[in-house]
Amino acid sequence: MAAYLLRRLMRAALILLGVSLITYVLLFLLPADPARQVAGRTASVAQVEQVRHQLGLDRPVWEQYGRYIARLASGDLGRSYVQRSQVSELVGSRLPATLLLMVGAIFCELLFGLTLGAFAAFRRNTLMDQGIMLGAFFFVSQPQFFLSYLLLYLFAVILGWFPIGGYGDFKHLVLPAVTLGLIGTGWYARIMRSSVIEVLRQDYVRTARAKGLTRGRTILVHIVPNALLPILAMIGLDIGTFMGGIVVVESVFGWPGIGQLTWQAIQQIDIPIIMGVTLVSACAIVLGNLLADLVAPLIDPRIRLK
Repeated sequence: MAAYLLRRLMRAALILLGVSLITYVLLFLLPADPARQVAGRTASVAQVEQVRHQLGLDRPVWEQYGRYIARLASGDLGRSYVQRSQVSELVGSRLPATLLLMVGAIFCELLFGLTLGAFAAFRRNTLMDQGIMLGAFFFVSQPQFFLSYLLLYLFAVILGWFPIGGYGDFKHLVLPAVTLGLIGTGWYARIMRSSVIEVLRQDYVRTARAKGLTRGRTILVHIVPNALLPILAMIGLDIGTFMGGIVVVESVFGWPGIGQLTWQAIQQIDIPIIMGVTLVSACAIVLGNLLADLVAPLIDPRIRLK
């Protein structure tokens, strides 16, 4: 286990290094000028050049990247050009809201998606199966802004059950979490259905039924645990996606997460924030997949980590 974790952590470090390099180069190639953005539109050429020198943007790209990696190794994500604050502090201030929304959204995805997918699998080729898969396709194809405004209009404006937006108590979390959960429900339902059908065809399921195990015990002990393995990988990817921020949903519901911070940084060409959020998202994806791999042997003892 220790050797496996060491190898995975080394691979994670190389992945994050590659992500940082690609992102840095792409941002460097942008036609926009961060120095002009910071100095202001009315600043003179001399003032812009002074700002560029202060930010170190007049140095070669390889030197800028080397200095960035050196600071990153000590845990410094840099300083925002526009907001004049440490990126780690800005990301950290948005992290609780993002984590809360991530947990709520994944809970809704699993609750709706796994339940509907399992029902569809056990009643495959019936009207219920076709109806569930049609509903899954509908939610998967819905734009985030459409579903967000629809739920907001129905449950906040007309019925008044939930607040229109903001961040605070549990009621503020319900609508954005359900919005993301419904969109993800379609994917989880389809994957769960396919996985359960595949497990139902295995010999050990027929053997369990032949030995006299009840249908409920067969489902709980033999079918569901084996069907959940593909779901773990999806959860790992979702962790990275939500940690990177859901810009549309956060904007509609006024949720102060990392997504809004990222959108503001893109509009202002605030490279340190863009780099910081990208690395946080990439790190979340890597850790999410690592956790999924570590949990898999607990569900299926046949899996060995080597």
